[in-house]
Amino acid sequence: QVQLVESGGGLVQAGGSLRLSCAASGLTFGTYLMGWYRQAPGKQRELVATISNGGTSKYNDTVQGRFTISRDNSKNTVDLQMNSLKPEDTAVYYCYANRRLFGQNYDYWGQGTQVTVSS
Repeated sequence: QVQLVESGGGLVQAGGSLRLSCAASGLTFGTYLMGWYRQAPGKQRELVATISNGGTSKYNDTVQGRFTISRDNSKNTVDLQMNSLKPEDTAVYYCYANRRLFGQNYDYWGQGTQVTVSS
């Protein structure tokens, strides 16, 4: 049974920082693309950042230069360091794991962690 458990959310003032962490279990972590998505009230879920099993990262333009995604394949964790936070970063943040095998996608989600940025 695959589990993704996020931690590290909370309330922070604009300009501040938070670090989210996701602990994965029940999957061969090193073979999965890992990522973070977010969903603000009344909006669709959007990609924040991804990191490949080889360590290549990609970012949403709105967080480029402020957020950094990293992974530790020895600990089965993926982190999101968020700096210079803005009120528009307020959302529920979800950890995501993806692997494509023999033409089939395997997608897993965490339960989400709330990030609130006050102005």
